[in-house]
Amino acid sequence: MDSKMAFYIVKRLLLAVLTVFLIITITFFVMKAIPGGPFLSEKAPSPAVTAMLEAKYGLDKPIMEQYVTYLKGVVTLDFGPSIKQRGREVMDLIREGFKVSAKLGGSAAALAIVIGLVLGSLAAVFHNKWVDKLIMVTSTASVAMPSFVIATLLLYFFCIKFQLLPANGQTAAGLVLPIIALSLYPMSYITRLTRSSMLDVLGQDYIRTANAKGVSPSRVLFKHALKNAVTPVITYAGPMIAYILTGSLVVERIFAVPGLGKYFVSSIINRDYPMVMGTTIFLACLMVIMTLISDILYKVFDPRVDLS
Repeated sequence: MDSKMAFYIVKRLLLAVLTVFLIITITFFVMKAIPGGPFLSEKAPSPAVTAMLEAKYGLDKPIMEQYVTYLKGVVTLDFGPSIKQRGREVMDLIREGFKVSAKLGGSAAALAIVIGLVLGSLAAVFHNKWVDKLIMVTSTASVAMPSFVIATLLLYFFCIKFQLLPANGQTAAGLVLPIIALSLYPMSYITRLTRSSMLDVLGQDYIRTANAKGVSPSRVLFKHALKNAVTPVITYAGPMIAYILTGSLVVERIFAVPGLGKYFVSSIINRDYPMVMGTTIFLACLMVIMTLISDILYKVFDPRVDLS
């Protein structure tokens, strides 16, 4: 690793820390500014019991003191106990839920990248032919629909109307539809990115030279063209993976997948402050890390990129 790359990584890490700090601060004070509290419900406890609960979780202290205490805990990855999941730590819940979410999101991301690259390459090779037009129409329609709309349609047709797959995402068969719902949008976006980049690469002089020398079309496509056309996909892939894991929170709820989304959505509804804060910080760190990794890989695939 040269000094310029090392300096770039250190600079990005410092910016990442600043970004996460701002997210922690904004989320903390916004949560505190919302009227109500975690102990208010239809069967709210008495004022004496509420006071005891607030003292137990440190909610009776001045807000700045709570903020400083929380920052100290975050440094040691201690997000405190969950208010609604009694007797359980937030970090344990995140670790437990993320095992499922990572499996779901990782499968969706791999599916989106592989199929997106294949379809984008086919669309570029068969430019302006019926294959290209069919792929572009399908990808445009898929990009226009958010994942939760796709998830609802899949749930209706495959689980309710035709009963081909289970609606519960706790089995391997039950994860098929959530994976499709999460991968369809990024797959379509990668298809469009690959097609555009591949068309540009296929028009370069070195591709025409390779064709003139009699190099096989498959070798030209996969060894020469795709290697250079994949760089925009790498830039998109890092945030895309974080987006899929974030977007999976709603899709998990639709398909009853026992992942991180189950805890995140319920924590917002129940005003579980530690759980909301913990999951928000975790997802923010994931987004920052994946963006940094994609930028570094972009440099690896294209050494001409200036990281300054």
